[in-house]
Amino acid sequence: MSETKSFLRLRNIGKRFGGLAALEAVDLDVTRQEIFAVIGPNGAGKSTLFNIVAGAFPPTEGEVHLRGTRLDGLPSHAVAAAGVSRAFQLVNLFGSMTVAENILVGAERHTRLKLWQSVSHRAGFSVDHRAAVARVQRAIDLVGIGHLAALPVSQITYGQQRLVATARALAAEPQLLLLDEPAAGLAGPEIEALTAAIHRARDAGTTVLLVEHNVEFVLNLCDHVAVLHFGKKIADGSPSDIRKSEAVIEAYLGR
Repeated sequence: MSETKSFLRLRNIGKRFGGLAALEAVDLDVTRQEIFAVIGPNGAGKSTLFNIVAGAFPPTEGEVHLRGTRLDGLPSHAVAAAGVSRAFQLVNLFGSMTVAENILVGAERHTRLKLWQSVSHRAGFSVDHRAAVARVQRAIDLVGIGHLAALPVSQITYGQQRLVATARALAAEPQLLLLDEPAAGLAGPEIEALTAAIHRARDAGTTVLLVEHNVEFVLNLCDHVAVLHFGKKIADGSPSDIRKSEAVIEAYLGR
């Protein structure tokens, strides 16, 4: 792929923890408005790669570029300011708050407001607060959870909470949405709802990068898939390419 066409570009990414090489010379190219997954067995380096993109820690070697801007080595808040939003595997929602209020946390993080400001100034909404509320509504519509908006998070299912976490990340209106094991613990109808939500986010202009263990979910959802094994990329292509890859079958999918 041409360097100029890469929305997200990772080059020669390596990461060592002491004497352990978690990643070695990994290259990835993600195009704009693409749904791109990184899969592989446990210990393959997926989470390490994800954390490097999110700014949780820097690579030992290599570079990360988003729209031509170098991100590797920046702290996570600077990566977020560059247009990256992450939904964690652990949802970390506030059970006593409503779904909409939880999503507002993500929206107001985008405008650098404190949560206490939104609570203490309800009578006189600022322009920034009104903009945040509008982002909340757009995120709720994208994920399709309007029927849950007024409910306390403690009263909704785990699968619904995963959708709320995705909406909270989308409320920051990111250029790049990072989803960490989004289908973990979800049943069939919940996976269908998540798939539809991710497609709507992509169609609205968001580029999506995810790590996931549910292979069928990934191969049915994504435009492009990369496979890691023992810290190295062993395959990179369309879902149909991945299904047919001998290297992937031997290392991960099985026969």
